[in-house]
Amino acid sequence: MKSLTPIASVMAITLGLLVASLGFAADPPAPTPTPPTTARVLSRTPPATLTNVAYGDHPRQVLDFWKASSTKPTPVVFHIHGGGWEAGSKGFVPGTAKYLAAGISVVSINYRYIWQAQAEGVKPPVAGPLHDAARALQFLRSKAIEWNIDKKLIGATGTSAGACSSLWLAFHDDMADPTSSDPISRESTRLFCAAVDSAQTSLDPQQMKEWTPNSRYGAHAFGFAEASASHARSQEAMFADFLQHRADVLPWIKEYSPIEHASSDDPPIYMIYPAPPAIGQPQQDPTHSANFGVKLQEKLKELKVECELVYPGAPDVKHASVDACLIEKLKK
Repeated sequence: MKSLTPIASVMAITLGLLVASLGFAADPPAPTPTPPTTARVLSRTPPATLTNVAYGDHPRQVLDFWKASSTKPTPVVFHIHGGGWEAGSKGFVPGTAKYLAAGISVVSINYRYIWQAQAEGVKPPVAGPLHDAARALQFLRSKAIEWNIDKKLIGATGTSAGACSSLWLAFHDDMADPTSSDPISRESTRLFCAAVDSAQTSLDPQQMKEWTPNSRYGAHAFGFAEASASHARSQEAMFADFLQHRADVLPWIKEYSPIEHASSDDPPIYMIYPAPPAIGQPQQDPTHSANFGVKLQEKLKELKVECELVYPGAPDVKHASVDACLIEKLKK
């Protein structure tokens, strides 16, 4: 076997570092069928009406807005991108053209990555992206008259970490502060509905291991990961540390796991996953397992909250896709 040239060696090392750095992010969902590439999806996304509108002071606290043509205030799809809260961007918004054609406006947000929140001293780090999402939602509502939107008809969506963020907003008690001197903080954080793809419904390592024995996601959300990629550890090593010290961060886990906030007054939920569930069995993609959806659906059924769970072979499927569900719910 021939040795690599100096240039090839540099390229190989660079590729290796890139792969290693992605270890902190969520495992990519196993798509079924293979979706179009990001470039193809972006090429079909109409230009935004407004881009990089700041809802906070951090460079990542910006959003894009697509305004639907309407004489009356429009519903809004509120999109939160995925990427393990450590990657991704607001530019990838599936279904935008369909929403606009249906008279639904679209917002897509960026937010602080976990490592950025951790560097700022945010504890736990996941509070950064989640509270950014809440603030962006409040900011959106503050623009209701200017942007011709109906602040009551907002449906959240996202994939993976973006899906988890959407469900956290859907279930969390209203974070509005009616006594605040800041008019944005006085706006509601409640949603009309949420439709998500490959969501993590719990961030509790013990719960995740019970549902899916080879779970390995979530440690970074609570600070069990170095902020520097040069000291990266495997997800398995971080998760083991997370599980061992679960009791130390249990209040944080309870606050930032969506399932912990579910109650009887919550909005309709739609979840879709790429593979069937198998509770208590290892999964090919444990980070995006339908086991998460099964357990949340069980709780929501007890609470009498509407919940549609979709996966290959699922019963009682009413909507084949996230966008179909959101359009039906927001325009009903």
